[in-house]
Amino acid sequence: MGAVIVLVTYPVDQDPLPLARTLVEEQLVACVNVLPPMQSVYWWEGKVEQASEHQLVMKTTRERVEGLRSRLSDLHPYEVPELLVLPIDDGAEPYLKWLAASVRPG
Repeated sequence: MGAVIVLVTYPVDQDPLPLARTLVEEQLVACVNVLPPMQSVYWWEGKVEQASEHQLVMKTTRERVEGLRSRLSDLHPYEVPELLVLPIDDGAEPYLKWLAASVRPG
């Protein structure tokens, strides 16, 4: 199945829930956790920037990552959204089965 976690940041001054709901409804992801606001410090266009952001933690399968990448490029407000894919090496079997059943096959 190849379960993965996808990390995406989202600006705190915009509501991330419509994006999360869309990705779940389209069965690109099984679940999106929206973490409380945090401060991010990063290089952007030659200087250090700081922003308040949410971390979105998405659970999906490796085969859905390309569809998710495409949809994020359509829906995400950032010019260059974070998209980091982390493999899930192990987990509770019932949860992993639920995750696989909750995303549409690629």
